[in-house]
Amino acid sequence: MTDKDAPLHLLNSHPDAGRIRSRRFRDGTAMLVVEASGLDGEQRDALEARLREAALAIPEVSAVQVAMSASKPQRTLIAIGSGKGGVGKSTVSANLAVALAKMGRKVGLIDADIYGPSQPTLLGAKTRPEARDKQLIPVEAQGVKLLSVGQLVGEGQALAWRGPMAAGALNQLVEGDWGNCEILLIDLPPGTGDVQLSLVQKSRPDGAVIVSTPQDLSLIDATRAVDLFGKTGVPVLGLIENMAGYRCPHCGEESDPFGTGGAEASARDLDIPFLGRLPLSASLREASDAGQPPAAGSGPAADTFAGLARALLAQLEKAKR
Repeated sequence: MTDKDAPLHLLNSHPDAGRIRSRRFRDGTAMLVVEASGLDGEQRDALEARLREAALAIPEVSAVQVAMSASKPQRTLIAIGSGKGGVGKSTVSANLAVALAKMGRKVGLIDADIYGPSQPTLLGAKTRPEARDKQLIPVEAQGVKLLSVGQLVGEGQALAWRGPMAAGALNQLVEGDWGNCEILLIDLPPGTGDVQLSLVQKSRPDGAVIVSTPQDLSLIDATRAVDLFGKTGVPVLGLIENMAGYRCPHCGEESDPFGTGGAEASARDLDIPFLGRLPLSASLREASDAGQPPAAGSGPAADTFAGLARALLAQLEKAKR
């Protein structure tokens, strides 16, 4: 700082002084360059307001110009897919996100299931997101930041979009203002179509998780999803078996309406990790419909999702080595 910038030395004692990268003073105007890495839009606005107020409090200063700079955050993108619909992929995605957040991770969730967005219901977050500087600002729920097409259209409104429009919508969600999120989970639509390919080509996920039921029909399609990610160079972090077994709430008898062990056997055959299994549960369905993901609470279901989250993080660390 030169002698002509001397009036701005009074900012040295400001609590946010460590974020000021340069300061200049000319003709009554203070010009500040401020580091805003790791802050979301609201936090950046608050930082700018505090520094602007402090600078204007200096007698020689009559105007303030603030330029915010930020390095692009290093985020881990994890795609969660399935070969077919109806296997509980979105429910698993929501609860994995909540479980990771409870472990202290800063988590964002993108509902990329363009034609059947269900995350606003699963997380109880139907508030419409705002936009700032052409970026969508995620809505926070259950400790997770969320963006979903379901927040942008009326309830029950059909999205009659062709492939390019769906891919464009996904890109807008990925490019939202995710602030300090370190992990982004992307709940993909079922299948192996335009949205999946666009995600791989533009965003390059760090890994993928496949959700399947134990039955052969679901596993055949899950194998196709594994093959897609393999061909596009995205490591498959593991397979989760959902709806694995059912315990009657009246008599306690256990049965396997969708079979048992099929996903674990397929993971072994495909040489990919098996992350764990979830039982078919009426209480899980009821909690999901009410926007109260079981992972946010306590009990056996929360413990199961916490175990899946730990297994996912372990495989992610292996993939990064």
